[in-house]
Amino acid sequence: MNQPLATVTPPDRNRLLAQLDNTPAWDVIVIGGGATGLGTAVDAASRGYRTLLIEAADFAKGTSSKATKLVHGGVRYLAQGNISLVREALHERGLLNRNAPHLVWPLGFVVPAYNLLDQPFYGIGLKMYDMLAGKLNLSPSRWLSRRDTLANAPTLAENVNGRGLKGGVLYYDGQFDDARLALSLMRTLFDLGGTAVNYVRATGLTTTGGKVDGVTAQDALGGASFTLRARCVINATGVWVDSVRRMEDKNAPTMVAPSQGVHLTLPHDFLPGKRAILIPKTDDGRVLFVVPWNGHTIVGTTDSPRNDLPLDPEAGAQDVDFILSTAARYLSRKPTRDDVTSVWAGLRPLVKATGDASTKSLSREHTILVSQAGLVTVTGGKWTTYRRMAQDVVDTAIQHQLLTQASCRTESLALHGANGLAPSQEHAGTPDSYYGSDLPVLKALPGAERMLVKSSGLSEAHVRFAARFELARSAEDVLARRNRALFLDAEAAMLAAPEVARILAEELGHDAAWQQRTLQELAGVAAHYRLK
Repeated sequence: MNQPLATVTPPDRNRLLAQLDNTPAWDVIVIGGGATGLGTAVDAASRGYRTLLIEAADFAKGTSSKATKLVHGGVRYLAQGNISLVREALHERGLLNRNAPHLVWPLGFVVPAYNLLDQPFYGIGLKMYDMLAGKLNLSPSRWLSRRDTLANAPTLAENVNGRGLKGGVLYYDGQFDDARLALSLMRTLFDLGGTAVNYVRATGLTTTGGKVDGVTAQDALGGASFTLRARCVINATGVWVDSVRRMEDKNAPTMVAPSQGVHLTLPHDFLPGKRAILIPKTDDGRVLFVVPWNGHTIVGTTDSPRNDLPLDPEAGAQDVDFILSTAARYLSRKPTRDDVTSVWAGLRPLVKATGDASTKSLSREHTILVSQAGLVTVTGGKWTTYRRMAQDVVDTAIQHQLLTQASCRTESLALHGANGLAPSQEHAGTPDSYYGSDLPVLKALPGAERMLVKSSGLSEAHVRFAARFELARSAEDVLARRNRALFLDAEAAMLAAPEVARILAEELGHDAAWQQRTLQELAGVAAHYRLK
C-alpha cells in the first residue's frame, strides 16, 4: 500500500482561509464535502493536482453520515442479475478493507430461512457473491443448521407468519463508520498536500469566455467572501447538485429525485453478539438490516421519495412504524417506540434522465455530466464505490481536457490513520479503533480518561482532538460526526453537550455566548433524532 505523507501540522482554519485568499489558482476545486466530494479531492490530490474542497456545512453532515454503516456489494442487485455492478462494488469493498483497516472490517450476516427453498436459494446466491469478490473476499459464506442459526443470531424469531425457522446462511460484508471514514479522507487530502475547508459555501460560479473557471464562496462562520479560480470545478453536492448546476444555467433540468432512508437505534440486547441479520425481502419487498454497531443495534432502512431537500430531514412516523413492526416479526423481543434511543433520516440522490447528450453514465450507480461550460457534476452512487466514482470523475475531467493527463493512484493508497495492520475483530469498531495510528496522539491529550458519553466512548480528549485535528467547529460536529453519540443515544448526547461546548470554547477561543449559541443549534438538530 502506498502511504500518503504525514501531515506536519494540524489544519488551522484561519490559516486555511488565508490560503484561499493567497492562492491565485487551483487545478481542481471540489464543491461538496461528502463521500463523493472527499473521494474526488483525494484522487485529484494524489495525482498531483493542486486541489481545494469547500463544504457549505460540516464534512459528511448530509447523506454521507446517515448510511446503514455497511460496505457491501449489494445482495439485492445480485438477485436482480446486475452482476457487473455487484462485482465492482465487491472489488471496492475489498480495497476499502485493505486501505482503511482501522475503519472497515468484516461483519457476518445471518440470512434466516423460513421456507424449505430459502436456504438453497440464498446459499447458492451467496456462494456466487463470494466468487464475484475474488481474492478480495472477506470470508466464505456457509449454510447454517437451525441450531447454528440461533447460535449466531439468538434473538431471531423462531416462527414468522406461521412458518418455523428451518436454518440459514452466514455470509460476510463490510462494516464501517461513515462519518469517521469521511474525516479520514479529509485528513488524507491534507496529507497529500490538498486543502479542505468546512463551513465555506459556494455562492456562484465564475466564467471566462463562456467556460467555468472558478467559484465565489463565503465563510459561513466569519462572513468573509472569496473568489477562487480553477482549471476544473467539480460539483459533488449529492442531492443538492441541481442548485449548483443552476448557478451556471438557471434552466438546467432537474437531475436528482431524492429518496429518504430512515434508521432506528436500539439497545445492544436486541442483537447480542457480533452477527448482523439480513431479511432479504420483507412484506412490501424492502430489505431489512439489523446490525450491531458501536455497542448498539441499528435497524433499517426505508426508501421513501421526498420533494424537498432539508439538510436535517426528520423521520416520518410511517417509516418508523414500518421498521418497528417489521423488526418485531423477525426478532424474539419486539422493539417499541420506547426502546428507540435515536432515529435518523438521510436523503439519497437517485439520478433522473436529463436528456443532455453530454451526460456520461459510467455505472448504473453514479452519473457524471459535463456541461457545455465545463462544469463537472457527479451524483448517485454509494459509500462502497466512492473511490471508483472519484476515479471516474477525474478521468472524465482529463478526457474533456480540463486537466492534464495523470494516472489514478488510489487503488493502493492507504487512508489517514491506517498503519498496515487490521484491528483485531474483538476491538474493530470501538470508538478508539477509528483513529488508527493517530491513537497515541489522542491519548496524550488532556482528559483521555475522563468519559463524557459512556454509550459512545466520548472522552474529553476526543473533543480536544476533534477541535485541533479534525476541524470540528460546533458541539454538533463533535457529538454527531467526530463521535457518534447523537446517532447512538440522543438523550445521552444532549446531557453531555454543555461540557462538550465548554471544552470546544476553550480550544477555539470562544466565550460563554458562543457556548449558548452552539448548544441552541445542537438542540434544534437533536430534536430530529428523538422520537416524538
